Amino acid sequence: MTDIESRIDTSRPHTARIWNYWTGGKDNYPVDREAGDRIGELHPGIGEYAKADRLFLGRAVRHLAEERGIRQFLDIGTGLPSADNTHEVAQRVAPDTRVVYVDNDPLVLAHARALLVGTPEGRTDYLDADLRDIDTILAAAAKTLDLSQPVALMLLGVVIFIEDDEESYGVVRRLMDALAPGSHLVLSHTVTHPDMPDVDEAVAFWNENGTPKLTQRTPAAVARYFDGLELLEPGVVSCSAWRPEKPAPDVAMYAGVARK
Repeated sequence: MTDIESRIDTSRPHTARIWNYWTGGKDNYPVDREAGDRIGELHPGIGEYAKADRLFLGRAVRHLAEERGIRQFLDIGTGLPSADNTHEVAQRVAPDTRVVYVDNDPLVLAHARALLVGTPEGRTDYLDADLRDIDTILAAAAKTLDLSQPVALMLLGVVIFIEDDEESYGVVRRLMDALAPGSHLVLSHTVTHPDMPDVDEAVAFWNENGTPKLTQRTPAAVARYFDGLELLEPGVVSCSAWRPEKPAPDVAMYAGVARK
């Protein structure tokens, strides 16, 4: 058994594996499916949130690669590999794109080695690190990315795991401060919203039973992550409403893309 395999805990549901279950993946365990189904009973639309967030990733990456000329992506909180991962979307537009994935989930890392393989023209790498390990992430990412040139920082559904507001805002600011002008922030976050009370109940169930625990924030609090940056239209909205190819219902995952 490898060191990574020894860190995989199948006794408790884990967010990355439940997300994988909701999006139709097979990299999950009975404990994850059981928790995912229970959360689905509390909030029947939750599976659509996971799919909407994934579609947002694809649209955001494609826009940055096609319209903004971004050729470098730093994707922190990668999650389990799925269809249309960041490097696949970006390298379809520009095969020479470089992508660094960062996660500290051992199952994600085990799969990353096998599945997150990019084009010969570009480069794809992955790091075993926590979002808070900023210096470690930047030093290791600099072996693959040129941090003197624009980078798209991808933080999809990951700052929700930092409970303290000021710490979470500080982490995002420090990462963006280290990146060159012309870099972009792509961020999504679970929200609490008076129109979606069942989301709060589902999150409460998760925090009692799953790992790691997550923090909801209001749409206004999510918008604060983009302070000092130039927000792209349509601003911070439900991720299903960020430049959709066709109209879709709002979900309790808010997202935005902004330029430094």
